[in-house]
Amino acid sequence: MLQRQIMNIKTEREEEIQQRDEMIAHLKDQLQEMKAKTNMEGKYVQKDAEVTVQQTQKHCFLTDKQLKEEIDRYKKMIDEEVRVNQEIEQYLKTHQLELDQRVEFWMEKYDKDVEAKTHELDVLKASKANDLARLQELTKLYGNYEHVVVEDRIEKEKERRKREQEEEELKSIISVQSWWRGVMVRKQLGPYSKKKKKKGGKKGKKGSGKKKGKKKK
Repeated sequence: MLQRQIMNIKTEREEEIQQRDEMIAHLKDQLQEMKAKTNMEGKYVQKDAEVTVQQTQKHCFLTDKQLKEEIDRYKKMIDEEVRVNQEIEQYLKTHQLELDQRVEFWMEKYDKDVEAKTHELDVLKASKANDLARLQELTKLYGNYEHVVVEDRIEKEKERRKREQEEEELKSIISVQSWWRGVMVRKQLGPYSKKKKKKGGKKGKKGSGKKKGKKKK
């Protein structure tokens, strides 16, 4: 049992030593990489410094003629810029004056147009009020006329119905009279009846005839 524990401890120690060795090797590799990187950066910085020095020397070695040419060129550019700026400024001033005049013109025109439209609107409102009053008056008058027309139509309709009723009654009366006349004719009633013959012989008739003759004389 003790021996097994010793073996375990020994194994753990060996593993720990192996891990430390691996760590040391890894750190050595990183150290080498850092050295190489530092060496490269140093060379780059040195090269950049050399180039900067060369450019500075080249700039310092420019001749007075070159500097004068550069100054003249920049002076011409400045003069040109000044001239262009002056022309632009003059144009803007002129244009601004024109714009101010146009703005003033349009403001006056706007005021006049607003005043004219306001007057037109007032006239239209007054005309609308008059038209509305006239419309109300005509509506009232139309209502009165319509009432009169309706009453007149009702009266005419009553008269028409009355005439029709009277005509129907007259037709009925005439029809009844015609029927009654026909009955009286068929039944020999009233003025349509035949006279009855008197009883007696021929003598009676002759005597009566003689008497009538005497009366005529």
